[in-house]
Amino acid sequence: MKAPDRIGFPARTWLPALAARLAPRTLRGRLSLVALTTAALLMVILTVVFNTVVGHRLQREADDELRTRAAAVATTVDTRGGKVRVLETVNDRLLDTNVWIYAGPRLLEQPPSAARTGTLARAAGALAAAGGRRCATVGGHDPLRLCAEPVPGHGTRATVVTALDLSPYRSSAKTLLLGSFALDAVMLACTYGLTRLAVGRALRPVRTMTDQATQWSAVASEERFGGRGRPAELAALGTSLDALLDRIRAVLRHERQLTGELSHELRTPLSRIVAELDWWRSRPRSETETRATHEVIADAARSMRTICDTLLDEAREGVPTAPGTAEVLPALRQVAASLDVPGPVRVTVTVDESALRAGVQSALLERIVSPLVANAVRHARTTVTLAARRTADGVRVEVTDDGPGVPESFRDLLFQPGRRADPGDGHAGAGLGLPLARRLARSAGGEVSHDPGHARGARFVVTLPAG
Repeated sequence: MKAPDRIGFPARTWLPALAARLAPRTLRGRLSLVALTTAALLMVILTVVFNTVVGHRLQREADDELRTRAAAVATTVDTRGGKVRVLETVNDRLLDTNVWIYAGPRLLEQPPSAARTGTLARAAGALAAAGGRRCATVGGHDPLRLCAEPVPGHGTRATVVTALDLSPYRSSAKTLLLGSFALDAVMLACTYGLTRLAVGRALRPVRTMTDQATQWSAVASEERFGGRGRPAELAALGTSLDALLDRIRAVLRHERQLTGELSHELRTPLSRIVAELDWWRSRPRSETETRATHEVIADAARSMRTICDTLLDEAREGVPTAPGTAEVLPALRQVAASLDVPGPVRVTVTVDESALRAGVQSALLERIVSPLVANAVRHARTTVTLAARRTADGVRVEVTDDGPGVPESFRDLLFQPGRRADPGDGHAGAGLGLPLARRLARSAGGEVSHDPGHARGARFVVTLPAG
């Protein structure tokens, strides 16, 4: 059963939380920590490899020195005549230091200070008995290195074993190890400091761009970052921020446009309501006059509701649309079926090919065509025709009626919001359908226009990308 920690929760519960709390919260701190960790791992590997190579190098030097001494001692050993004899020389005292001479397994000479039965003597005997050139390390805290060197000659086998204290070599290796650790610590400190400095300088433009983006987005500034003279990463970031600022600017512009259109369009019906109420309060009125005032106020309220619904629908749906495709014939039939057509008016739909597709969503196609058809139905005498065909540039939809047509003096104002050729013609409408249709079509890469060359009635043309 897992033991709980001091506050009574399993370790796996608080360890991740502690690690998350101790982790740097800034990008500079995290990059510096990654660089420090990577450098530490690299330093550890290099230190281990370096000290291993140094240890082998020092041991090889010790073995070389032992074999050199053994070769010098071997010159004092005479193996002629089948017997092994040790000759006396001037440097006997130097050569006798930690030197054993064996004739086969028999010990001929040993260091004066060494015991015949000691650990060192037994190790030397074992090397001589094994024969050949061999080396071994004896001892723990103060180790000695022993090497056996056969004496050249024929007949009798003679071996010289020399010993060397490894403490100076171990001390050198330890000094190098401590020096490596000190150098690693200095290198890690420099790596961490330089990484923080470099990352901080690299991120300074990002902080500046962030502050500028916050300021510019708040005031809808025309300033932009651009990508010239910046590194590739910052250039890409600047391009993304520019796109974001452009989108914010478009949203603010759309909101201002919607607010302006609402205030402009609602001013007229509100003025009518205020005027009627002032007129009604100015003196007592009869029941008939009061009823007429109520009708005017109700009509103005309905007009306000129509204006609000139309503009708010466009505000919700008038953003740049996602790509899609729609079959033109079913969409036109749906538009024709959804309208309240007066009895004398007949709506016909003709498409040159049943599989004709437009490069917009079906709902958007209906929203574009519906105001045009509704406008045609209001002004038509007997017939409204919806015709669609493919063109070289895409799809063309024509909405034609046999009504009185558009007065030439009003054609320039046709697509301005809230404008009507004859406000007193008895037809409902707020003058927003045609501007709304054009705005939606342009958001999908298309256009809505009036055909001035049509002789009888009015004809509006919708052009859209092909699906």
